[in-house]
Amino acid sequence: MTPHARPPCHNRRAVSSRLRARLVLLTIACVGLFLRPFSAQTRTPTAAVPATINEAQAAIDRDLLEISIPQLHRLYATHKYTVTDVVQWYLARIERYNGIYRAIEYVDGPGALKIAAREDAEARAGRSDFKPAPMWGVPIVIKANTSVEGLVTSDGWKGYRIPGHELVAPADATVVRKLKAAGAVIIGQSNMPDFAASDTNRSSAFGRTGNAYDVRFSPGGSSGGTVTAVTANLAMLGTGTDTGNSIRMPSATSAVVGVFPTRGLVSIAGIAPLDWLRDNTGPIARTVTDAAIALNVMAGADPLDPRTADAAGKAQPGPYISYLKADALEGKRFGVPAFIMRGTGVPFHGAASPGSAQAAAQRRRDEEVPLQPETREAFMKAIEGLRAAGAAVIFDDSILPDSFADIAGGIYTRPYIAEGTEAFLQRFGPAQYHSAAEYQKVVGSALPPVITGDAGSGVDGERQTAVAQRKLETDPDAEANYHAPRRKALDAYNEVFERLRLDGLVYPATQMPPPDETMPQGGRLSSGPHSDTSWVNMIGVPAVVVPAGFYATGLPFGLEISARPWQDGDLLGYAYAYEQATRHRRPPVLVEKGLLPAKTTK
Repeated sequence: MTPHARPPCHNRRAVSSRLRARLVLLTIACVGLFLRPFSAQTRTPTAAVPATINEAQAAIDRDLLEISIPQLHRLYATHKYTVTDVVQWYLARIERYNGIYRAIEYVDGPGALKIAAREDAEARAGRSDFKPAPMWGVPIVIKANTSVEGLVTSDGWKGYRIPGHELVAPADATVVRKLKAAGAVIIGQSNMPDFAASDTNRSSAFGRTGNAYDVRFSPGGSSGGTVTAVTANLAMLGTGTDTGNSIRMPSATSAVVGVFPTRGLVSIAGIAPLDWLRDNTGPIARTVTDAAIALNVMAGADPLDPRTADAAGKAQPGPYISYLKADALEGKRFGVPAFIMRGTGVPFHGAASPGSAQAAAQRRRDEEVPLQPETREAFMKAIEGLRAAGAAVIFDDSILPDSFADIAGGIYTRPYIAEGTEAFLQRFGPAQYHSAAEYQKVVGSALPPVITGDAGSGVDGERQTAVAQRKLETDPDAEANYHAPRRKALDAYNEVFERLRLDGLVYPATQMPPPDETMPQGGRLSSGPHSDTSWVNMIGVPAVVVPAGFYATGLPFGLEISARPWQDGDLLGYAYAYEQATRHRRPPVLVEKGLLPAKTTK
């Protein structure tokens, strides 16, 4: 086993002892402050110390639970806590709860404490002139498909964790490099399903993540580890990736904010792809303010991702927090997509050719994801918050009807899957292998079909046939397969905005509540919850999920809002105004015993 494949929470005793020592020192200081000449009338120090330790722990819990980045920076500015104090507090919570919820695959305690100590030294040296970077001292998690130099990029798959053949990242993904430069402290890598290819969060590398609001239920996938860590206060913020719904749907299950930026605003270089033509990355946070701060850090052109080249000329200017106004919804108009309310589905990778009307109708039936009654009810309640904040919500059968789902379903990406996999391994693979062929030669087994396009098990375990793999840039069929239908779908999307003078679309982020994974769903183990939002990836428009209430079970419901391409600032403004008007978020009550046995990943 390499040093990078150590079991999670390997530093628990050290972290706990340091935190206890700091609390004892705080206790001694508190006792000294309250001693008086008539101390004989007060309690003896030996009686006071245990109570004061508990009080000190309660005080730091009150200060740090649900804290935002601006609030944390105010605490740092007043020297109430150091970065080391805060990182230790998060590591102690991970030690306490991660064995139950299994949100974080690898905990880098020593690395996080080293960065914290360095940042504390920087603050001391700078004294009153010290100006912290936007995410200075903010403990975050990185999804396990995103390269962090020196750590294993498991991509949720046990095959990248084989001892002696681990996929140890030679460099940081672009977003990781930017987050580090902004002062963020990476405390670990969040759990995810194999290759991000599932709507739930079961991983061959680390097992199942449970929903923080009820561990029996699914947090969704594939960013289920990040949403669980963030909502449970095991981290302040985290990264997610999204190929079909994987930032937005899990955010909806866990009462957090999930941002899908306009594709091209944020680089995906250094992220193991599922389908590079649909993949995206963005922040997951407890508040829109924190998400806006993180997006500002993550955004920008990157020569390793050509789709970001002209972002500066198209995107709304930052900083994104300047768009966050409580009255941002006043006078705005939002449409509700008809095909989502009907549950009309879209094939994940699209279809090879439109075919006949009968074939299109059959595809719709095959991909149908009905909107469950309790989710419809939750959505109708949620949009009342939009109306109360001054927005109009329009239901009209012409707003993205079933024909839009047919158009979006014609964006065919499966012939180009292997191109993304090969490009990732070439630049971000370990020294032993830089291609699928080299992996097979070194390890003795092939990469799975879901990331190569071969026949076998595909997304959510569905059987897939082999598709001849090509390069998008040189494929004579690329225009028919991808470019033309994508333009047509984007035109259909924009036409609705023009015709009905809309500012955005609003719809349920999932078609159903999170399922109970201790019980069969439809006669088999659940792979959900599912959504009807993969069309967002197909055309690359921005979308955001915000907490929007709770089901009768106590599980969260999330509202999704989308906007015109490159209107990310306005979109965050809408989300912020909704958040401030409704205040739906409430943190989960965590348990220390649950259905999931704690185990160590070898």
